[in-house]
Amino acid sequence: MNRILNSLGAVLAAALLFGGAPAASAAEKASPAKLATACAGHDGWTDPAPPAQIWGNTWYVGTCGISVLLVTGEVDGRPAHVLVDGGPAAAAPLVLANIRKLGFDPKDVRWIVATHEHDDHAGALAALKRATGAKMAALAAQKAVMETGKPSAEDPQAGDLTAIAPVHVDRVLKDGDSVIVGKIVLTAHATPVHAPGSTSWTWQSCDAAFTCRMIAYADSASTISANGYRFTDHPQRIAAIRMGLPHMAALPCDILLTPHPRQSDMMERFAGTKPLVDANACRAYAKTADANLAARLAKENGK
Repeated sequence: MNRILNSLGAVLAAALLFGGAPAASAAEKASPAKLATACAGHDGWTDPAPPAQIWGNTWYVGTCGISVLLVTGEVDGRPAHVLVDGGPAAAAPLVLANIRKLGFDPKDVRWIVATHEHDDHAGALAALKRATGAKMAALAAQKAVMETGKPSAEDPQAGDLTAIAPVHVDRVLKDGDSVIVGKIVLTAHATPVHAPGSTSWTWQSCDAAFTCRMIAYADSASTISANGYRFTDHPQRIAAIRMGLPHMAALPCDILLTPHPRQSDMMERFAGTKPLVDANACRAYAKTADANLAARLAKENGK
């Protein structure tokens, strides 16, 4: 009898965590290793990728070169999910197809959030918002770019960025605010390293055995720019980066995920050749970015 009850409990837990039985069965086919194999040798922004279950109710629904995440749950017994990032404009159909392949309905996405306001991550947001009927939440520093579609003049990469389809921001967030959908709690962290509106996100995901991990979706931490831009001419931008990096390093971080999988060896970790769970990953990620910033500033100063 205990064995039967335990098995039933595991099934019920899976249904609760994954937002419904269809996705739980799909999880058997959606392994991270299969994603890594399918994307071997492919890193394009619109290279199609199969969906994968990263941990518990956290799923990969992006492309080989751009991460898009789905966090699934329920509200009042009905499926209710959050989508994190969207990819470039051409990726919208791929993201929607991956959501469906997992057995979820895109119309059950309640909220959409993003890491930063560049076209490779935000270009599909308007199309995904229309397709799902979801609301959009973003930090104030992202709002103007999201709603006008025009890159910020304060962005070091402004000269190289492509405009995005405007997307209405339904809720303006502050650093530390959370987007809550049922038992899903996604917390926004202002980490303005890569772009003025850069946002990292953290949440807890638990598997069917109730092993819980803190997911840290840390935004890009590279300090790159369009030609002719000098960080040393923009002390406020440097100050923002130096505020953002320690914040990023301190994120609760059992599993590190990043907007570009290659930024944190995600595919290698999905394949099992590197550890997926590493509590030091966010600190190491920020430390590398800090060293790269120091090298960039030294180069600008002729050292």
